[in-house]
Amino acid sequence: MGAHLLQPLALRLLALTFPLVAKGFPDETLEKAAKSEGYCSRILRAQGTRREGYNEFSLRVEGDPEFYKPGNSYRVTLSAATPAYFRGFTLIALKEGKEGDKEEDHAGSFQIIDEEETQFMSNCPVAVTESTPRRRTRIQVFWTAPPSGTGCVILKASIVQKRIIYFQDEGSLTKKICEQDSASEGVTDKPILDCCACGTAKYRLTFYGNWSEKTHPKDFPRRTNHWSAIIGSSHSKNYILWEYGGYASEGVKQVAELGSPVKMEEEIRQQSDEVLTVIKAKAQWPAWQPLNVRAAPSAEFSVDRHRHLMSFLTMLGPSPDWNVGLSAEDLCTKDCGWVQKVVQDLIPWDAGTDSGVTYESPNKPTVPQEKIRPLTSLDHPQSPFYDPEGGSIKLVARVVIERIARKGEQCNIVPDNIDDIVADLAPEEKEEDDTPETCIYSNWSPWSACSSSTCEKGKRMRQRMLKAQLDLSVPCPDTQDFQPCMGPGCSDEDGSTCMMSDWITWSPCSVSCGMGTRSRERYVKQFPEDGSMCKVPTEETEKCVVNEECSPSSCLVTEWGEWDECSASCGTGMKRRHRMIKMTPADGSMCKAETTEAEKCMMPECHTIPCLLSPWSEWSDCSVTCGKGMRTRQRMLKSAAELGDCNEELEQAEKCMLPECPIDCELTEWSQWSECNTSCGKGHMIRTRMIKIEPQFGGAACPETVQRAKCRVRKCLRGAGMEKRRWKEAREKRRSEQAKKNLDSEQYPVCRLKPWTAWTECSTLCGGGIQERYMLVKKRSKSTQFSSCKDKKELRACNVHPC
Repeated sequence: MGAHLLQPLALRLLALTFPLVAKGFPDETLEKAAKSEGYCSRILRAQGTRREGYNEFSLRVEGDPEFYKPGNSYRVTLSAATPAYFRGFTLIALKEGKEGDKEEDHAGSFQIIDEEETQFMSNCPVAVTESTPRRRTRIQVFWTAPPSGTGCVILKASIVQKRIIYFQDEGSLTKKICEQDSASEGVTDKPILDCCACGTAKYRLTFYGNWSEKTHPKDFPRRTNHWSAIIGSSHSKNYILWEYGGYASEGVKQVAELGSPVKMEEEIRQQSDEVLTVIKAKAQWPAWQPLNVRAAPSAEFSVDRHRHLMSFLTMLGPSPDWNVGLSAEDLCTKDCGWVQKVVQDLIPWDAGTDSGVTYESPNKPTVPQEKIRPLTSLDHPQSPFYDPEGGSIKLVARVVIERIARKGEQCNIVPDNIDDIVADLAPEEKEEDDTPETCIYSNWSPWSACSSSTCEKGKRMRQRMLKAQLDLSVPCPDTQDFQPCMGPGCSDEDGSTCMMSDWITWSPCSVSCGMGTRSRERYVKQFPEDGSMCKVPTEETEKCVVNEECSPSSCLVTEWGEWDECSASCGTGMKRRHRMIKMTPADGSMCKAETTEAEKCMMPECHTIPCLLSPWSEWSDCSVTCGKGMRTRQRMLKSAAELGDCNEELEQAEKCMLPECPIDCELTEWSQWSECNTSCGKGHMIRTRMIKIEPQFGGAACPETVQRAKCRVRKCLRGAGMEKRRWKEAREKRRSEQAKKNLDSEQYPVCRLKPWTAWTECSTLCGGGIQERYMLVKKRSKSTQFSSCKDKKELRACNVHPC
């Protein structure tokens, strides 16, 4: 029973559906099905009820190509239109004209993106099905095209909704894609469908990184992990930033390897006629932080009928050449409208320009350059995404694209379910104050001025100070609060006020040389509730100058692009805009036109509030194992970075004392050997060394300071006269040595010391202190030659028990 329950819903319902559907089949079909040994062919014949014109579900290959390149990978999406959904599904790829009875009937191979959503079917390993039966509206997998010579391929999907299986041999659940001819080998696959939507639409792209040490622990680069600045554009089908199976441009290469968007932006702006908006968002260091600490990066862009695709990329750093992004995402619907929302989960892809296999591999250019491809879990054993079982790569990011405004007359035949624009601008209802009693705050500051001085959407901010956190285990809410707002006279709370859309991008200048005019428009999103007329202007006109001098020495430049975001998050900052040189002067002179323009911008007023800090950590261990050392402790900054610089210290250090380190005995070098102590026959000689440092605190004891060695001089001669002579010489020698000793005693008197004093009191009561005692000189010689007679000092540890 348990094994039966774990089977995918598509398999279990297929088993129920097959006998019922078979009743409507001709006898020869039943006979052929009965003879088939392959479960895959059984799936294809288990077709349920199908409605004419049924289009709630759709199967789509990214970019909507008609042709595939052998070996290239494509993202395949199975989706349901709101409010439809599906519980189970089956996805399979067949050679055209084949029924799936044999293994060679299947074309290419699928790669799982999300194991929680999809898995390979146990009875038909070439097919993909759901992991768990539940309501869903979208799944994604990668499909790798088969080798050259395969011909056309049919991608088929079946949908399980309740107990009904929908399967289509043609229509929205079937996609035919053929092999690209050799004559068009260098041609890029592009969407061939033209957009039929009217007017323009404005979107917001929000990027949510999910790459962290917790989700991807293998070899995770703790100190240098980041996402590079996002770069992309809305563009036409005649321009492709990047695509699977294509080669990376120099701009894509610099993003992929260096995280630099400069060259990529230059390439985009050179396609001025095919590009509507350049998409840019700031880099993220580190790669992941909670959303209550750092907001997800976002950027706004516009699309129109000609430029209805959007693409972007960002580098996963550090890495050899790994990125994530979208390629040619079509925001125009088949119903001649604009897509309301796109949510895409992202896995990394390889730009084909560097052959490194780990995050921090040294530079290793790929020669010749390879095609862009998605990373897999079987690329290399040293890869951080490696899985010997070939499982799916965990998702590293998600991108959400939401429509926030439309302009002009719309011609889509399917109306929107909700007014998402008005909902976006409406202030959220504040919940009851749930601030814990253990968090003591100051009063809220007054609301700042709105960041927008017109009827465009802006925001305002207020702040409060955390005075005390009585219970460190209970987190305190944020100290900042934001509200959407509009300029004076544009409040939607006023019954006589119009609610306006954002301004649409400025029109082209009316002239290509000299001074002309340009205009922009907006439209009424909501008329006054009191029935009055809208008096807010819906069109603006201003002068524009293109190529000030209309002479052979002047150069031809593009119009100014949109202003960049303000460099400051509050207070005064700078914003810039750019334009490109389209043609140099005809007379060969240098172009003097400016390509960059800057001006000041105002954001909500900055409020200085105290830093929000975590408690101090415990003191670290002492830096030494004995004697004097240092120990440290840290705390972290919990305030958001945009609140401003924090001057509070985040680390403290102090001295620490452990029991004294043992001091070993130290000696001088050995002296020269003395003369033999006899004038003839056998004797001995000696050598000595002095103690420089006495052993202390359990240090090694001093070894011997005197060494003796045997010596032999000439044989002694026998006879009374000789014996008497030898006795006389010895006596003279003793007298000479005594005289020398007396002389030394006068010049270098003996060093006399007093007894040791008592030990001093311990310098600390606990944690390790020091005691000292002294031996002082009784009588110090006045001679400067006798310098070894000095006071002595000894140290020892005391009170070493912890405090």
